[in-house]
Amino acid sequence: MILPEKQLLTALVITYNEEQNIKTVLDHLAFADEIIVVDSFSTDKTFEIATSFKNVKVVQHAFDNFAAQRNYALSLASNSWILFLDADERLTPELQKEISFIINQKNSASAYFMRRNFMFENKKLRFSGWQTDKIIRLFKREKASYNINKIVHEKLIVNGKIGKLKSKLIHHSYSNYEDYKQKMVFYGQLKAQEEILKETSPNYFHFYIRPAYQFLNQYLVRLGFLDGKKGIIICYLNALSVAVRFQELKKIKAKN
Repeated sequence: MILPEKQLLTALVITYNEEQNIKTVLDHLAFADEIIVVDSFSTDKTFEIATSFKNVKVVQHAFDNFAAQRNYALSLASNSWILFLDADERLTPELQKEISFIINQKNSASAYFMRRNFMFENKKLRFSGWQTDKIIRLFKREKASYNINKIVHEKLIVNGKIGKLKSKLIHHSYSNYEDYKQKMVFYGQLKAQEEILKETSPNYFHFYIRPAYQFLNQYLVRLGFLDGKKGIIICYLNALSVAVRFQELKKIKAKN
């Protein structure tokens, strides 16, 4: 049943040096009633491009970690319904329509999973662990917040029912080797902070077995070999992120 009063939607994006992505994602979010970009003082043209959109509010806020930055963005939203995208994610017309429809239903859930298609240089990656990828991107602000103990690949804590949308979100995560490698290294460095909170003491197992397991699990168990050369690259770089995590943890502990 449709609600008698139209439900308003706030779209949120956090950015840092996303000049290649920001215009397209903001174009895709034009159907939202409010659009807010929280930028971490980008050194490229991200801020200038975002502020050129008259329908977009742009705020600069120092980056601590992903969870904190997302929670800060949530605090700026005026509406109950939140659509939180990464700059490299894209909405299909079908997904836009489904979002507009679902938030105006009387018995809507508190949050919704979206399945994602991982794009490798504009081509869909079919396996390599990404075939079951899903993430919560649509939710009610008063029913959810990001877990501050998950510094990267932050987890949304939802109070209430979680549904699933039919249409898929397009994730342009891999544009080229160097960019994706830098991203994986950065994620590994942030993950080291999580290991500090867990009081992990890195050893041979963490330095060698964990990265090897990551690669073999994605490449063999999760069928990365069926993606050919693309699968090797993605599985290797994700394993590299694990290796960086524990090498960084070792450095941090040595300093302390």
